[in-house]
Amino acid sequence: MILNCPSVSRTRSWTTLGIHLLNLDMTDVWIKGIRAVLSLLILTILVALTGGVIKTFLDIRLLFSVPVEVGLRQVIVDTLILLAVVEVFKTTLTYFSEGRVKVTFIVDTIIVVMLTEIISVWFKDADHQKLLVLGALLLTLGLLRVVAVRCSPTQGDSPGRSSVGDGF
Repeated sequence: MILNCPSVSRTRSWTTLGIHLLNLDMTDVWIKGIRAVLSLLILTILVALTGGVIKTFLDIRLLFSVPVEVGLRQVIVDTLILLAVVEVFKTTLTYFSEGRVKVTFIVDTIIVVMLTEIISVWFKDADHQKLLVLGALLLTLGLLRVVAVRCSPTQGDSPGRSSVGDGF
């Protein structure tokens, strides 16, 4: 009759829970947690990208209220920023699927952001020194991109595959 006692039943369930917790692989918990957080990040990026596209579409109305070149500049800058968000999205998806970050995707993101900054500065008629510094930084990033592609760990995976561009 003691076996039907509620306190014995609770003790068994706590013991069973304790055994399950001891047998739990923390690596699996970590991986599932990372996947859950990355899923939320991917959703956030998609929402931001959608909002950016809507904002860019709404900025077309500037063509009717300000000079055409001002409206088009805004659309160009908005579009380049959206392309940077797409690069961040690609980086996140690659990490989600392969478990690693591709350096070329990060460099591509930075290059797109730098191009956006250069165009913004250029439209504001900035001094030549600032443009030269930004251009030198962009050139350095381009060289880093070339080195990242040439030294990619996936370059030797299969002989018939070109590593230029790292996929996508």
